[in-house]
Amino acid sequence: MLDLDEFVNTRLYKSILEKSRLKLAPKLSDKGMSIQEIAELLEIDVETIRKYLQEQS
Repeated sequence: MLDLDEFVNTRLYKSILEKSRLKLAPKLSDKGMSIQEIAELLEIDVETIRKYLQEQS
């Protein structure tokens, strides 16, 4: 059986985590945070944040 530690290291888990964090990016941007600040806070690459925000607008 897959234990929690093994699951946390899967691509599926990492993908779900990143997508859930990305959903916060537009709200943080609306609050005046820069893309760099958002990327640091969410621990996601700057280019990923930039691309996501462009897609949302």
